[in-house]
Amino acid sequence: MTVYITSSGHFLPGPAVDNDEMETILGKVHGKPSRLKNKILSSNGIKQRHYAIDAAHNTLISNQAMAAEAARDCLQHSPFTPADIPLLSCATSQGDMVLPGFASLVQAELALPHAEINSAHGICSSSLMAVKYAWMAIQCGEHRRGLVVCSELVSRLFKAGRYEVLSDESVDFNAEFLRWMLSDGAGAILLENAPRGRCFRIDWIKSYSHADAYPTCMSVGQGRDATDSRTWQDYPQYADAEKGALLLRQDVRLLENIVKMGVDGFLRLIRDGMTAPGDIDHVLCHFSSAYFKSRIFQLMSMAGVAIPESKWYTNLYERGNTGCASILIMLDEFMRTQSYQVGDRIICMVPESGRFNVAYMHLTVVENE
Repeated sequence: MTVYITSSGHFLPGPAVDNDEMETILGKVHGKPSRLKNKILSSNGIKQRHYAIDAAHNTLISNQAMAAEAARDCLQHSPFTPADIPLLSCATSQGDMVLPGFASLVQAELALPHAEINSAHGICSSSLMAVKYAWMAIQCGEHRRGLVVCSELVSRLFKAGRYEVLSDESVDFNAEFLRWMLSDGAGAILLENAPRGRCFRIDWIKSYSHADAYPTCMSVGQGRDATDSRTWQDYPQYADAEKGALLLRQDVRLLENIVKMGVDGFLRLIRDGMTAPGDIDHVLCHFSSAYFKSRIFQLMSMAGVAIPESKWYTNLYERGNTGCASILIMLDEFMRTQSYQVGDRIICMVPESGRFNVAYMHLTVVENE
C-alpha cells in the first residue's frame, strides 16, 4: 500500500533569538561571557533560533506541549481532528520525564483517544525512525492514517547553572560546543494511505548505523571523560552525577566522520539503484552547521555525485538546529513556501552524530494519483 504525506505543521516557542541575545537567556557561566561562542557561531552560520525558556530560566512550555502544538498546526491543514488519528509516532532526544515514553505524554496533551503509539528515542535520526514506523504500519494495512511528531526542548540543558556545578569551575570545549548549536522546536506530518490534493508520496526510508565501528560522539549521561566508564545512574547520588555526567557533550574530534558516513550512505543508495544524482530535484538535508554543508558538497563532488546547490533547501540559519525536529520543520516550511511540481523527486537526509546513524527518505510530488 502506498503512503503519502498530506499535511504538515510546526511550532517554535517564543520570539526568535539572535546571536547577541543567546547568552542573555542561557546565562553567563560564573558571570563571565563565553570565549567560544562567537567562534562556534561563525562556523555554524545560525543567525537566530527559539528557546522555550526565558532569561530567568523558567520553562515557558513543555516539550510535550510543543509537540502537541505542532500536531494541531498539522491537523489544521487537514480534514481531521485528533479523534480521527488512530496512530501516533513520536521522537525526541529527551522527554519532559525519563518515563513514560514521549508518545504517551503527547497523546495525553492531544487528548487523542485509543491510539496506537510509538516512541522513537535517539537524537536527530530518530525523526525518520518515527516516520518509518508510521509508514510501515500504514503500508501493511493496520491503519489508514497516522501522525508523526518530533520535538526537542534542549535549552533546559544549557542553563548557566548546569555548568556552574563543575568542581573545577571550568567548562571544556566538548561540553560548551552544543550550547551554541542547538535550540527548541517541534514538527509534525500526517501520513495517509491515499493522496489528498498535491502531496508527497513516500517511496522509501533507509538508514545505516555505524555504532558497531565508532565510539559515542554525542551524549548525555556518560562520565566526564573517556576513562570514566560510569553512567549517570552509577553515581552514589544524583548530585555527584551533576558534576559533569549530565552535561550534553560532543566529541568534536569525531565529528568529521559524520560527513563521510552521510556521503558513503548516499553512494550506497546509488549503487543499490534507489536513487541517482540526476534524478533528484530537491535536497532537504539536516546538516547542523554551514561548515558541514560545505564539506558534504566537497565530498560529493570528489565522488562524482554532486547535486547543484540550487536544489538544496535549508532553514537552519533562521530556525536553528532543533535536533530530531529539524527535518519535519524543514519539510513543513518547504511544503508551504517553496516551488515544486508534480513528479519532482525529493531526498531528505538526516546524519546523526550520536553514535553515527544516517537516515534517508525519498519522496515524489503527486496529485490525485
